Amino acid sequence: MVRRLDGARFSDRHEAGVMLARRLARERLGPVVVAGLPRGGVPVAAEVARELQAPLDVVVVRKLGVPWQPELALGAVGEGGVRVLNPEIARLVPSGDVEGLTRRAGAEVDQRVAAWRGGAQGHDVTGRTVVLVDDGIATGATVRAAVAVLRARGAARIVLAVPVAAHDVVARLRPQVDELVCLSEPEDLYAVGAWYADFRQVGDGEVRSLLEQARRHGGAGTREVTVPAEVGGLPALVTVPAEPIGVVLFAHGSGSSRFSPRNAAVAEQLHTAGLASVLTDLLTEAEARDRTRVFDVELLASRLQAAVRWTGTDEPLAELPLGFFGASTGAAAALWAAADQPARLRAVVSRGGRPDLAGPRLPEVLAPTLLVVGGLDRQVLELNRAAQAQLRCESRLEVVPGATHLFEEPGTLEMVSAMAAGWFTAHLPEKGG
Repeated sequence: MVRRLDGARFSDRHEAGVMLARRLARERLGPVVVAGLPRGGVPVAAEVARELQAPLDVVVVRKLGVPWQPELALGAVGEGGVRVLNPEIARLVPSGDVEGLTRRAGAEVDQRVAAWRGGAQGHDVTGRTVVLVDDGIATGATVRAAVAVLRARGAARIVLAVPVAAHDVVARLRPQVDELVCLSEPEDLYAVGAWYADFRQVGDGEVRSLLEQARRHGGAGTREVTVPAEVGGLPALVTVPAEPIGVVLFAHGSGSSRFSPRNAAVAEQLHTAGLASVLTDLLTEAEARDRTRVFDVELLASRLQAAVRWTGTDEPLAELPLGFFGASTGAAAALWAAADQPARLRAVVSRGGRPDLAGPRLPEVLAPTLLVVGGLDRQVLELNRAAQAQLRCESRLEVVPGATHLFEEPGTLEMVSAMAAGWFTAHLPEKGG
């Protein structure tokens, strides 16, 4: 569960995107295209697109600066040869200079489009509502250029959405868009990066990867459901790709929820492999604030079992073989629930888990179990080795070199996702299927 007090920093762009997505979901915007401003706005926009079940794109723009005063904008160039000019400033610049600036800016736009989209086409925004997303706004110059380009491309309505922006800049931008959503408007912004604990640079590869993931899963319908439980109901996100071969239920770790960016990243890889996913909260918001319940493995397992029962009543999922994916304490809950041997359960994967917390239930687990631990997470690694010794089912312990507990190091979470997808696709489908 993500909680934030006014004025506090966001942990990273993914968390900011989740929080922004929750706020936008209340606006009931209808069908939209979500467009991120590269590069830093794209991870934020990806979370928004996921929540709104909308296509994800980028707005590629280059500002045209006056030759003798580059910070003064005479216009902007976007992809497809779109150009917008400020006529009052443009008339002060010789037409030959304007054309030269346009050609150079257009070439840069083309290069960036190729780097971020590859050969894929952008989404047509003609007559559409576009949610324009950035990770924060300091001056608003790029945003103004992007808005102008989107208007020129035929966008019917533009909703500007950002986690943080200077209060005076918000006031100046509000009349230029149809709606503006900003989570924080400090009087003194200083710098956008100061509002994030992790504001590492976003590379071209990450932008392209996020866009490719969004395109691949554009046909995978995501819906929010309520899983019946003794507390009344627990919210869950369900994604079902075309022709699924199985469904994986996620058990999150302490302090996490269905919006966990790490589990969402793993789920994306599973969708590519043809697996449906159910990311459900195992605790209510009130329960999640009670540390005794956060570590009540038996309670968490009972909630996971409730999710299993619910999948048996949901038409797209009812006949699919099951897998459990558990992270941290959620791994213990997954193994505890697996010990009850649900009829459709075929495999379990633990990421940085605490299977030792399942204690005496471990020998009762029959489903093939994969334990994945970071090589630098030494204490948890030893706990996993001890737990594996108690398992009587098929099991494997995989160690990801150079990874710590949360697999934050570059490439490590991708390794976990690939291992999980491989384990599930090997064990979930019917033999011969």
